[in-house]
Amino acid sequence: MNDETQQNKEKQAAAIAAIAFVKNGDVVGLGTGSTATYAINALGKKVAEGLKIKAAASSIRTEELAKSLGIEIVSLENLSTIDISIDGADEFTESLNLIKGGGGALFREKIIATLSKNSIIVVDRSKKVKKLGAFTIPIEVIPLAFQYVFDQILKLSGKATKRKKGNKNFITDNGNYIIDADFGLLEKPEELAIALNQINGVLAHGLFIGLTSKIIMSTGNDIIVFE
Repeated sequence: MNDETQQNKEKQAAAIAAIAFVKNGDVVGLGTGSTATYAINALGKKVAEGLKIKAAASSIRTEELAKSLGIEIVSLENLSTIDISIDGADEFTESLNLIKGGGGALFREKIIATLSKNSIIVVDRSKKVKKLGAFTIPIEVIPLAFQYVFDQILKLSGKATKRKKGNKNFITDNGNYIIDADFGLLEKPEELAIALNQINGVLAHGLFIGLTSKIIMSTGNDIIVFE
């Protein structure tokens, strides 16, 4: 078994473990990305078997997948609370801090996490780190503020790159740009999160601090829960 196949098996195992927490009647927040896709597919099977849920999607592609599986979608703008959300992460530490947004859906993912009573992150073991920061921090930026935000990241001693899709700018579902910012390994991610929040023009950044209830990690042989 190659590394990618093993990683996919771990993602699927973690996702299946997470959906066991979903109850009849729940409003479920659905994440974006390869690991979240395993969870959505598994939920679709449960819905076909009679599970009654409604779901809020963190991206257009997640919404389309969920609908194709018979999962009822409700608009995020009309929700004051979400019972449970299931999403992946690009990095996490045992303190339940994350970097997310590799797929470009970080703003809606952060809204869902903020609204969730029980925010569950599902990961394979490659995502566990001692310090966040090897994975660059995605920052969603209002286009007209791009250069200002770019310059502010440099002032915070970060290296900034505008995300591209082929030869064109990557555009989020919200019509914005993403800057991928490298600050090195983070000694104090909480402080950087606050500093990024204070930059005008930043819609959201990929540091998820204090938003996660539990992390379910598969090692291939075991399921480990951090909470």
